[in-house]
Amino acid sequence: MTYNAHESAIIDPGAIVGEGTRIWHWSHICAGANIGRNCSLGQNTYVAKQVIIGNNCKIQNNVSLFDGVILEDDVFCGPSVVFTNVLNPRSAIPRKLEYRSTLVKKGATIGANATIVCGVVLGEYSFIAAGSVVTGDVAPYALMVGVPARQDGWMNMNGERINAPPSS
Repeated sequence: MTYNAHESAIIDPGAIVGEGTRIWHWSHICAGANIGRNCSLGQNTYVAKQVIIGNNCKIQNNVSLFDGVILEDDVFCGPSVVFTNVLNPRSAIPRKLEYRSTLVKKGATIGANATIVCGVVLGEYSFIAAGSVVTGDVAPYALMVGVPARQDGWMNMNGERINAPPSS
């Protein structure tokens, strides 16, 4: 085994977990999930079968990654971040054929208790403030705050606020 998992973690056969990845207490990685190298998944993390996690991602405690979530390399998800995969869930109506994908691009940060509504793209190095609710696509390097989230500035690759978007 090239990764490290706490004895209470459940890693289903068929899950792919990259070298150097650490999986902490009470986490569940479903068959079909694909996790990159050198990631850290905090306690009570859930990773569904149709989830892709890039290299060097940090996923803090109590985060659930449902089918259709894709995290590119170097993504940070703070404690209790929420991802959805259905826009209009009802208990009595099956919606599995209506799942919408969410793409979190390289280097993005999602703060604690933020909610990401399905079907959006979070741009490279974007920064979602703690507690924000993202309902639409986010530009690269954008700082998003509030409910619903609105752009309130720009961030650089180091997570520092800047006055204008970085030039590509």
